[in-house]
Amino acid sequence: TERSKDTAKLNDRSVAGVATPRMAVFRPARPNGASLLVFPGGGYVRMAMDKEGYEIGRLLAARGVTVFVLFYRLPGEGWANRADVPLQDAQRAMRLIRSHAAKYGLDPQRIGAMGFSAGGHLCADLVARFAAKTYEPVDTADTLSARPMIAAPIYPVVSMDLSVAHAGSREALLGPDPSPALIAAHSPDRNITSACPPCFLCAAEDDATVPVENSLLLHAALRAAKVPVELHLFGEGGHGFGLRGVVGKPAAAWPELFVAWAKTRGW
Repeated sequence: TERSKDTAKLNDRSVAGVATPRMAVFRPARPNGASLLVFPGGGYVRMAMDKEGYEIGRLLAARGVTVFVLFYRLPGEGWANRADVPLQDAQRAMRLIRSHAAKYGLDPQRIGAMGFSAGGHLCADLVARFAAKTYEPVDTADTLSARPMIAAPIYPVVSMDLSVAHAGSREALLGPDPSPALIAAHSPDRNITSACPPCFLCAAEDDATVPVENSLLLHAALRAAKVPVELHLFGEGGHGFGLRGVVGKPAAAWPELFVAWAKTRGW
């Protein structure tokens, strides 16, 4: 679905109804060995493929990074065990990238993950539960780790607690009346351990859609577990800014800040 009013300038397409997960690959002219799995946002009811997928793919591919944009199944579209369906696809994608590293000229250890909004929740869920068994093995790729080397939840949905949750994402993922156990299992801030990968977080203080407290909760949980974390809170930017929504504002620096931070982590 195209949401842009001026497609001559910008596309803003969204995708839903994914029956078979797939990845769009952005291959650099000169791969540097690093790769990134990207989860577009959209409240777990759609995926913003351009502004939170393809645009970051093109930007980082120009830097030598091989980018994989995942079109994951959406939980409210009739799947069994709906709350784990996006994580199943994220884990499987990580393992497939790792198993095909040689084909793409990648270092199988230098695979990162990034997600935006609800995709940021999926990214944080992968950070916390990369080792959880969410599906039966399909092939030898499933013997490999799904742990990203680094992760970047960007203006993420994190907590499923009603006091701070993004209500739409919560209901789409968990259904209308989730149990306390289901809420806890899918609130990444409650499931962080010292085994989690280093994280880069960024959000805007004036986000009126997903309260910035989500990023603060995840930051606090990572610090408590002694997981390396860097948090950038910008005064202006709102929600869903991607690359295009903060042109001319300090928040426009976030991709450069991410790349600089990632390099310090060996990515």
